[in-house]
Amino acid sequence: MKRHVFVTVLALLTVVPLSAQAPKGWKVRVDRSTNASDPDAAGDIKFVTMGSGFHATNPQAAVFWNPANTVTGNYSLKGTFKLIQTTGHSEYYGLVFGGSNLEGAGQNYLYFMVATDGTWLIKRRAGDSTTSVSAKTPSDAVKKPGADGMSTNALEVRVMADKIEFVINSTVVDTIPKTGQTAKTDGVYGIRINHHLEVQVDGFALSKL
Repeated sequence: MKRHVFVTVLALLTVVPLSAQAPKGWKVRVDRSTNASDPDAAGDIKFVTMGSGFHATNPQAAVFWNPANTVTGNYSLKGTFKLIQTTGHSEYYGLVFGGSNLEGAGQNYLYFMVATDGTWLIKRRAGDSTTSVSAKTPSDAVKKPGADGMSTNALEVRVMADKIEFVINSTVVDTIPKTGQTAKTDGVYGIRINHHLEVQVDGFALSKL
């Protein structure tokens, strides 16, 4: 089973310093692959301010967040992800929300991601384990890489009092009641990008509903 599909084969979950060019206050937690058939690439993760947004180069999978970015109640979290480069196999990238203890063993967050093969998924991370909220699903709303290897996908999570809407390129792909795995949506929000990807993130913003 490949980690880039189910995000379960993980080891050495480590918070490491970012470069001097990184956005002020941001942190990164690296998820290193232990799957011999799907190894990480060589080199260091880079997460820098570029243009009006952020630019991530990920030889390994990672979560990026600023501890100052927290929210409670009803809100909309958005980000436009432009895939710049991938090695060709399917990898996921997208939004993290409802996070807590991201630097510790008890890390906990929800994440909504799309992949280069035109699928999306929603999962809950708790410690070293993950639980599927919505299994990977193909959708025409997800833009696949073109002949140049690039694609752009605008993601949004709309957290309301009793439900959460998940939006890709203005299309609502899933609506889930705020119960069970999706009951906790207050907390830190950020970005997750899996290994072998280079992604530009623009329009990363939160607004209250």
